[in-house]
Amino acid sequence: MTATDTLLPALRAALGPAGLVTDPDQIGSYLTDWRGAWSGAAAAVVRPGSTAEVAAVLRLCRDAGVAVVPQGGNTGLCGGAVPDASGRQVVLSLGRMRRVRELDPANQTITVEAGAVLQSVQEAAAAAGRLFPLSLGSEGSATIGGTLATNAGGTAVLRYGTMRDLVLGLEVVLPDGRVWHGLRGLRKDNTGYDLKHLFVGAEGTLGVITAAVLKLFPAVRSLATAWVALPGPAAAVELIEVVRALAGDRLTGFEVMSRQSVAFVLAHAAGVRDPFPAPHPWYALVELSDTLPGAGLAEVLETALGEAFDRDLARDAVIGSGSAQVASLWALREGISEAQNAEGPSLKHDVTVPVSRIPEFVERTDRALAAALPGIRVVAYGHVGDGNLHYNLSKPVGSADAAFRARADELARVVYDSTAAFAGSISAEHGIGQAKRDLLADYEDPLELELMRGVKALLDPAGLMNPGKVLPAG
Repeated sequence: MTATDTLLPALRAALGPAGLVTDPDQIGSYLTDWRGAWSGAAAAVVRPGSTAEVAAVLRLCRDAGVAVVPQGGNTGLCGGAVPDASGRQVVLSLGRMRRVRELDPANQTITVEAGAVLQSVQEAAAAAGRLFPLSLGSEGSATIGGTLATNAGGTAVLRYGTMRDLVLGLEVVLPDGRVWHGLRGLRKDNTGYDLKHLFVGAEGTLGVITAAVLKLFPAVRSLATAWVALPGPAAAVELIEVVRALAGDRLTGFEVMSRQSVAFVLAHAAGVRDPFPAPHPWYALVELSDTLPGAGLAEVLETALGEAFDRDLARDAVIGSGSAQVASLWALREGISEAQNAEGPSLKHDVTVPVSRIPEFVERTDRALAAALPGIRVVAYGHVGDGNLHYNLSKPVGSADAAFRARADELARVVYDSTAAFAGSISAEHGIGQAKRDLLADYEDPLELELMRGVKALLDPAGLMNPGKVLPAG
């Protein structure tokens, strides 16, 4: 009799029939990520409905020596929420824990469970006349727990920061089943180590986040959005400074995209069109927002664009008029990842370098990739205002999928070696998961890895929380 043979009846008794899934026909969606890039097997999927039930699951799994893989919306890009192939792990899905526990308008906070979908949290905040600013292409399925576990960024980092900046308190079930009740809605709390930051970005390797206190902001009442044609990434970096000098912290978003990125969207996404009559090498999507109605943001943006044209930074521009046109501009940006999949295998690299070095990084990395694989198509886009580029690769036209996938590790090294040469990071906002776990040993400071392993050993001495993720072997 195996450990799981005795564990499953105990889990069924603790969770009831709604909380345990073992039917192979029902657990398939939990075993593969949304892109089909990572797949595994599991002894069972558990779906606890409360923090107490999460604690019971972790205690039972610890006693049985069975590993647990926490999972939110399963929208990640690094395989961090997918079990291994052994079939002995238990997937812990937080999909039943979706409640808004409290919304405190005076304190500007909302307390939500980890399984709450990001879009539902945005809507709850809006109903109270507030803003929860994290915005992602997957916000209709990504969960709060998943965005915290990966320290998600999104399109508004420039103004509001990442999830690490948006969380005030956490409730976490530790690997031994104890519950840390850290749901404090305090902006000042100088009582020792700030423990919540251990769990934000840890990808479920230190415990299971079950609830969070998140910051809210005043609702946006004025918005201005522009789509700008650029000669290259150097112009994008200069344009940021032009807009910031005039708009200050009203500059909420600044996205940059190569022509290849936009061409894929125009070719494969329904209902989109090119705002300009001719193609351009690069584009920027610039958005200003304000809490005041009638704040005159379009005029600010027009002034900034006028200066950009005077300095030969912009080749064409359109300011969105009405919500429908603004949505169509954002669709060109948000459709890139899915559109690229239509071109075959997509090798995704989420990197960050200092903003000032983005132009040189792009030029040097493009050149190195072209030398390594002539005809390779680079799909570069991202939140250039914070230095984050999604530096993705598609195969040369007409080449075989298998041959391209076979060179994934080699091509990743080209991108990451260049990133390291520019004092950057191989993961900006997608996490490490299993995709970049072994690479981390080559690009992370050895002392940092030693300290991280020490934290892991302290909180999870048996190594049962999401093993094989984040930390390299050894």
